[in-house]
Order: sequence, then C-alpha cells, then structure tokens
Amino acid sequence: DPEMSRGLGDVYKRQVLLKAISLVGLLIYFAVLLIAVTKEKKNHTVEDYFFAGRTLPFWALSITFIASWWGAGSAISTADLAYSDGLGAFWYYGVPVLLSTFLMILGAKGIRRVGYLTQGEMMSARYSPLAAKLLSVMILVFMTLNAASQMVGIGSFFGTYLGMNYEVAVLVGTGIVLIYSMFGGFRGVVLTDIIQFVLLAISALIVFIVAMVNSGGFDNIALAAEQAGKTGYVSFSAGAQKYMVYVITFGGAWVIQANVWQRISAARNDKDARKMTVMSFFAYIPLYLMVVFTGMAGITLFDKLPQGGVVTAIVTQYMNPVLGALVFVGISAAIMSTMDSLINTGAMTLSIDLVGKKESEEKKLKFSRFATLLVTAVALLISLRIRSILEISWMASDIITTGVFVPLVMGFFWKRGNSKGAVASMAVGIVYCLYNLIIGFGVQLPSFWEPQSALQVIFGVAMSLIVYVFVSLITPSETEKAEEFIKKSKGENTPRE
Repeated sequence: DPEMSRGLGDVYKRQVLLKAISLVGLLIYFAVLLIAVTKEKKNHTVEDYFFAGRTLPFWALSITFIASWWGAGSAISTADLAYSDGLGAFWYYGVPVLLSTFLMILGAKGIRRVGYLTQGEMMSARYSPLAAKLLSVMILVFMTLNAASQMVGIGSFFGTYLGMNYEVAVLVGTGIVLIYSMFGGFRGVVLTDIIQFVLLAISALIVFIVAMVNSGGFDNIALAAEQAGKTGYVSFSAGAQKYMVYVITFGGAWVIQANVWQRISAARNDKDARKMTVMSFFAYIPLYLMVVFTGMAGITLFDKLPQGGVVTAIVTQYMNPVLGALVFVGISAAIMSTMDSLINTGAMTLSIDLVGKKESEEKKLKFSRFATLLVTAVALLISLRIRSILEISWMASDIITTGVFVPLVMGFFWKRGNSKGAVASMAVGIVYCLYNLIIGFGVQLPSFWEPQSALQVIFGVAMSLIVYVFVSLITPSETEKAEEFIKKSKGENTPRE
C-alpha cells in the first residue's frame, strides 16, 4: 500500500529528526552546564566544595532540594505506575516525599542549630567516633546505591529515546554528571540544579498538557478506566494499602537522607533552613500530581504500557520534534539533578566523615574530587549489573531505615540514649538488612515477614529501637554530652558557625 508506506516513511523521518534535535539539545545543555560551573566562584576549601561556604540563599537551596528528590522514579516510574493503578500511584513517591519534607520542616531548625556540617560529625558529637563511622558507612552505601538507581533511569531513558545501547546510554549520562560535579562541587551542583529545575518544570508541564489534551480530559480518563474494569482508578485512597510499604520505607529513609541534611547544614541560618523546606513542600504537590495525571492519561492513548514508558511514548508520538527534544532535555535534567546530588553527598561522607585526614585544604580538596570519581565509578558498576530502579532503591532505603533512623533521630530528643546503645542499634540494623538481602538472593532462611513488605520494615525499626533503649539503659549514661547536643538543637547554646 503506497499510502501506508508513505505514512511509515513519515514516522521514520520524524523519529530520526527527533533523535537528531534531541542530541543537539543534549550537547547544548551540557555546554551550558560546563560554562555555568567553570564561571562560578572557585572552591578553595572542603567547606566550599561541599557546602558552598554556607552563603547560598534559601530559595536556591530549596530548588536543589526539590531537584535532588525529583529523579528517574518521579519522571518515569511514577507515570508508569499511574497508568496501571491510577491516582493511587501518588502514594508511591509523592506521599513519602511529602511526609519526609513535612518532618524536615519540623526538624530543620534543630539540624542547622547544632552547627555540625555532616551527620557523621553530629553522631560523633552526640555519641562517639565509632557510632559516627558506622553511620557514615551506611550513608555512603545508601548514596552510592541510589546514585546507581538514577544511572539505571538515565540508561533506560536514553536507550529508549535515542535508540542507544543501555551500557552506552549509562556511560554518556553518568559522564555528563561526573564532569560538572568534579568541576563545581556543591556550588556547581546547586547552580546546575537551578538550570535543571527550570527545564524540569517546563517539560513536566508540557507533557502534562499534551497528555490531558489528547486524552480528552479527566472525565474521559475515568470513563476509559471504568470500561477497562479498573475500579478505584480515580480514587486517591486506593493506593494507600498497596504502597504503604514504600511510604514507611522511603519516608523513613528520606527524612534522614544525608543529601537533604547537607542542604539544611548549608543554609545561612536556622530560619533559612526552615524556609527552604517549606518552599520545597508546596512545590512537590503540583509536580507529583502532574506526573500522576500524565500517567493516567496514557490509559486513553495506549492499549498497553508502551515500551520505554508512558512519558517517552507521549513525547515521541504526540509532540513535534522540537518540543519533544525540549522535553527530552528536561527529563534528562531531572534524572541528572538527582544523580549529582547523591554523588556529591556520597563523596562528602567519604571525604569528611570516613577519611577526614588533617592535611592542607589543597590536599583535602583533591581527595574530595577523587572521592566524587570513586563514588561514581562504584555506582556505575552497580547500574550495569542491576537494571531495576525499584530493586536498587529498596536495598538502599532498607539499609538506612533500619540501621540509622532510630539512633540519629532519638539523639535529638532522648538524653538517656548513649553511644553504646547507638552502636548496638546500628549493628543490629546492619545484620538485619544483610539477613534480608541473603533471603532476597534466594537462600532459604527462617522469617515470618514477606520480603519487601511493611512488616519487614516495621519489625526492623522496632528491633533497632528496642536494642537502642535497652542497651542505653543498662550501660552508663552520657548525660553531659547528650544535654549539650540537645540544647544546641533547641537554640539554647550558641551554635558553632
């Protein structure tokens, strides 16, 4: 059929044009980031490299906060889940992020007031150097695994969108992030995150509008869901039970996530720290809703979940090449902005909390850049072996929730909690995570909880809490150290600037 052949030819030409313009857009985007980073104020100290000298305004930190939690899961996975589950998919990423950010609003001033730059320094001051080292190891693992999940996202996205081999796509996306992260440090991350956030917001809005217009609107989506037999598709509460395990695990892990605490510590004062978290909270609501509605619109546009996801299919099938290329760069920016944040915080933990040698600032700065390279390399290897965002994210969150949450949070409130209790609690959390990981690899070990279930997380946190309280009560108290730390968090002592 000549007419069909012409139609297929037009589609092929359109796809080729879209790929070409997208590649040009990616190169321009990379060039802009490099120019922005190299023109920025140079880093002379480790505090400059990881905290921008505590000189950034709250709105800039808020944007990088938003960008750090708006990555591959937000841009791709949530839309695909919404295609299948409807409005309830908001509980997958949206609710954990809002819960964590709300708790950050309550705790931001206390975190900034204690005056310590990293969670490792906080744990050392509150408990002991051993407790700080254990926490830092878990943070480093968490950051590296999460960075790997973003590399999986960029590999899948580039691979589908540009027709790249997965391995090549991962290397290209990760290489871009590595170069500007090593040049600019935290100040560079914040500056590029602002650029990336603008692209992200524009892209998310464009895809949302195109999806809703072509779907015929919310009423048509509801009708299509009803015809497909999807009960509860337009009900917000429908996803509560299904995704509660992610609310608990992700919410518990993210509220203590070191890259967010890094942004709070980088604030100029405790008021800016609070304003940063409040601004972020109200920005997340429309951003996550747009992604969910975009995924839901897909039910009227596609008979089944498209290969590469709903967002990619909408861009390639319903947009002109120029607009599609803009969205491609915007979604790429969303993934990269999360990846750079995780890599920077992982490098910070390695440089300051785990190595922390008393050398010249020049040598420490060199090691900080090497740490950035090292964290990226390890995460890259993981992303090439495990190609599941959800699997890697779960492993990371499980480690930080059961191993770190209790001693870190309780350290701000319970004076009787001591270093022996904190170390015992973290040790139990680590063993419990490893036990579950072995079960996940197929080894038959006794357990009364389902793998990757809410019960598994609740039991792990409860066990960590019991051990923390019990060991703290049967060992000598460290009241003076605890009181000094808690007073600082309440603003009763002058914080160390």
